[in-house]
Amino acid sequence: MRIEDPLLCPSAVQGCELNVFPTMRGEFDLKIEQIGLNRLWMSRYEVNLPQVNKLAVRPGRRSISFLTQSEGASIQHCGMDVTPGDIIIDKFDVSHKRSGANHRHGGMSLSEEDMNATLTTVIGADFLEKLTTRVVRPRPELMSRLLKVHQTVGDLAHTAPDALESPELLRGFEQQLSYLMVRCLAEGAGIEITAGRRRHNAIIARLEDYLAANPNRAIYLTELCAATGVSERTLRSACEEHLGMAPMRYLALRRMYLVRRALLRADASKATVTRIVTDYGFWELGRFSVTYRQLFGELPSETLRRPAQDPDLHLNRPTTLPTENIVGRLH
Repeated sequence: MRIEDPLLCPSAVQGCELNVFPTMRGEFDLKIEQIGLNRLWMSRYEVNLPQVNKLAVRPGRRSISFLTQSEGASIQHCGMDVTPGDIIIDKFDVSHKRSGANHRHGGMSLSEEDMNATLTTVIGADFLEKLTTRVVRPRPELMSRLLKVHQTVGDLAHTAPDALESPELLRGFEQQLSYLMVRCLAEGAGIEITAGRRRHNAIIARLEDYLAANPNRAIYLTELCAATGVSERTLRSACEEHLGMAPMRYLALRRMYLVRRALLRADASKATVTRIVTDYGFWELGRFSVTYRQLFGELPSETLRRPAQDPDLHLNRPTTLPTENIVGRLH
């Protein structure tokens, strides 16, 4: 599956809601491959533009993610540096990742029941509930094996999908990936979270709770300080750590995408750019138009003249990955 509009991202990934905010102008290109191996789901992503994203994992599955290239720049997950060879444990809360250009990422998940059974079989206990860290650094040889099997399945799905119709082959890959995943988690060295970072995590969680409760209106810095219960200086420090930008820039970037979504949904015969833009708190229309064009490559009036559409519902895709012995590739 290929996505060329970040507004389509929330409904693109199974098991979570993903919001992507590119931080640089350019033609957005996100390639996603999702593969169902009976009970285990795996995915591979490539995105071309630098971005900050917000990930909300839906209850019911336990998932991990990692960089798929063995070398290259690190990413930041909840303010922590994640390097090639590290594993991110995606918890049931809102988290943020920052990455540079040409970023490649992979993921795997099992249902809570299947993960518990695998942990009990391989390790003898379910330790994930008590694990406080978000990032684990496995032994290099174990992580290398995991990456190789993950890439092999991805390559087969891309070049020879018929090969993965074999029940025995699917079962073999699923067993290997499940085993390596729990071994990496159990034997990896957890990167501990400092007290300061835990405080910042809580601040960002309150910030996102407030944004989620007020999804379609302009929000200002004084409101965020009140909602998070901290000073502007502390809020700025938490946002710089998690989002790579000051809270005002994050709010402006978020509102830009809200405006674009509203323009795409609007009927040009009934709505005006001025009304939509000011509804989201942009008062200097000339400056807004320049910034909008720099970010999206067109004027807001050009976006409004497009046929009305709902970008949140644009993807025509199943709501669940297959659970029988077939490959769940989405095109």
